[in-house]
Amino acid sequence: MSVIWNLWHGCLKVSEGCANCYVYRSDEKFGRDSRQVYKTKDFNLPVRKMRGGGNKIPSGTLVYTCFTSDFFVQEADPWREAAWAMIRYRKDLTFFLTTKRVERIDENLPEDWGNGYENVTICCTVESQKEAERRLPTYICLPLKHKTLICEPLLTPIDLSPYLTGEIEHIIVGGESGENARPCNYDWVLAIRAACSARQVSFTFKQTGANFIKNGKRYRIPRKIQQSQAKKAGIDLRY
Repeated sequence: MSVIWNLWHGCLKVSEGCANCYVYRSDEKFGRDSRQVYKTKDFNLPVRKMRGGGNKIPSGTLVYTCFTSDFFVQEADPWREAAWAMIRYRKDLTFFLTTKRVERIDENLPEDWGNGYENVTICCTVESQKEAERRLPTYICLPLKHKTLICEPLLTPIDLSPYLTGEIEHIIVGGESGENARPCNYDWVLAIRAACSARQVSFTFKQTGANFIKNGKRYRIPRKIQQSQAKKAGIDLRY
């Protein structure tokens, strides 16, 4: 079982390869300003109780955290200590945090972090070779129990081999969605998979994206089948 826990919303600006660009598209549709960072009504979701007294999120649930923002966005600094307290309290849940702000991770970890919480994976988004070279030297040296890379949207070929030295447990790859999606080439996906296979790193091809190139041919793939089409490729790896 899994749930999404959006503590706060907004990321201030859209980077060229922002993995959360769908948030901006959605906000624009409804006239909201994604540059405004604010706490959501679900901020305290992990510690909410049902009328009968049990937890609203049952033990053993995988909690995808902060999908409408970035857990380490600066404007959320006043609220992050309370978020860490809820994560620490719910040791029976597994929290999956995603960020592109790797330079802010170390200074914003809780005091009792040590080498990391066993129930927390902090993921780094890497959408291009340029961002891999900028973010990953910092990321792989951080004191994290569990590290995952998310190459989504995958916008260029990426050589991840120099960074697969034992710290990274899993790599998730996917193309970009939306009407103006930039292309994702299947050759780029396979190259990352080959690097994972060589180093025994788990690999997931999550979705094709809307603008998918395979064997030199471009395919426009509807959003509703992008994940199922990726699954049909049968190239995932588990170690």
